[in-house]
Amino acid sequence: MNGTTLTVQAVNHFLEEQWAYAASEHACIAVGDRFAEVRRTFNPATVRPGGIVSGPAQFALADLALWCACFTVIGLESMAVTSELSIRYLRPAPSRALIARAEIDKAGRRSIVGTIRVWSEGEPARLVSVAQGTYVRPG
Repeated sequence: MNGTTLTVQAVNHFLEEQWAYAASEHACIAVGDRFAEVRRTFNPATVRPGGIVSGPAQFALADLALWCACFTVIGLESMAVTSELSIRYLRPAPSRALIARAEIDKAGRRSIVGTIRVWSEGEPARLVSVAQGTYVRPG
């Protein structure tokens, strides 16, 4: 399965089967050639003082988006795991749903590197954070 045959429905079904916790607040909304977009539902529990969505909530979204983007390269594989992930917060994220788009920069034999951009729903031109990470391929 690759980015041309992978569907949003297949990714969301896989998330529900493999990681129900993540699927409870997240959904894949787009998938294609070496990219995935994931939406995180707004949850008031993730709002920190000042009315902004917390860094850990953004970090989790970025990590999940990169995992989903990996599926476009290796198929629906639950054992692709995060090797490293770093994030830079660019501006406060208002109290609403977030969207993350992960794009694969390099897919090697053992690892997959990608860049993730996160924004508040409805404002794709105003990034709230940018992350880069590496996933280790199974086997």
